[in-house]
Amino acid sequence: MSFKSLKVVVTRKLPMLVEKRMLELFDAKLRESHHPMSDNDLKEAVKNTDVLVPSLGDKVSKLVLSQASSNLKLIANYGAGFDHIDIKTAIKKGIIVSNTPNVLSNDTADMTLALILGVPRKIYEGSQIIRSGEWGGWAPTALLGSRIGGKKLGILGMGRIGQAVAKRATNFGLEIHYHNRTQLHTESETKLRTKYWKNLDDMLRQIDILTIHVPHTPATFHLINERRLRLLKKDAYIINTARGEIIDEDALTRMLRTNQLAGAGLDVYENSKNINPRLRSLNNVLLLPHMGSATKESRLEMGEKVILNIKTFQDGHLPPDQILPNML
Repeated sequence: MSFKSLKVVVTRKLPMLVEKRMLELFDAKLRESHHPMSDNDLKEAVKNTDVLVPSLGDKVSKLVLSQASSNLKLIANYGAGFDHIDIKTAIKKGIIVSNTPNVLSNDTADMTLALILGVPRKIYEGSQIIRSGEWGGWAPTALLGSRIGGKKLGILGMGRIGQAVAKRATNFGLEIHYHNRTQLHTESETKLRTKYWKNLDDMLRQIDILTIHVPHTPATFHLINERRLRLLKKDAYIINTARGEIIDEDALTRMLRTNQLAGAGLDVYENSKNINPRLRSLNNVLLLPHMGSATKESRLEMGEKVILNIKTFQDGHLPPDQILPNML
């Protein structure tokens, strides 16, 4: 079978150059919508394709996969995160799943640092005052934020993104602490100038800013719950550019509203785009629309990885970015 005859269904609008290349290589069915596919559309898609290319938000569930034809042999996810795909069911059905890792690390780390700097320095509040036309000029006690240098930054999850954040944060004078399932090698810790905490609770009691960089799994759901939020100092800040489900959003909102935490910078939310209205009303929160990796460069590189995974699979080899059971 040639590459051109391989049926590929893409669930979302992708960058023009990526779509053009897919049309050149495969019998690709593209989609104009930027929104996720419905369950019914996904069920139809898996019935009539060799390869499915979903994105975050396309719920490739057990029910959807139950409708898949025997032709569906690869789900080439456009994105690094894959918690929207029922990987275990896919593997049971003999369907390979791949993703696009190692592309988003630097862009997400850049956005994380923007939030680390922006929230304590009240960037959102300052911008709102200017836009409202109510700024009365400089005043000695107006918009007093917190100095970044010398603060203790706690990194939850020291993978590629966590380490990229650590490298950047060190240059701004932050003291780096981290909690991870496994401790880094001594050489890496020395290079990053970071301190390892085996116990997450112990780290939370010490830090001034918490930034989250772990995947969403059953083990990390509400990892930062109300009990752990209460371990943080009242003048601490929380940054999340990973997955919204890791934080108990209702508990976080209550504590921000009652000044039990100083502020938060969020790019992801527990219920996707359905954000708690009380959270949206707070001035001590900087909210972004899941744009941590939103650069032209990263989106093109993601597309290149998807295409490479499909071509390698069609050539009779395992995709280089195959998701294995031990990664779940």
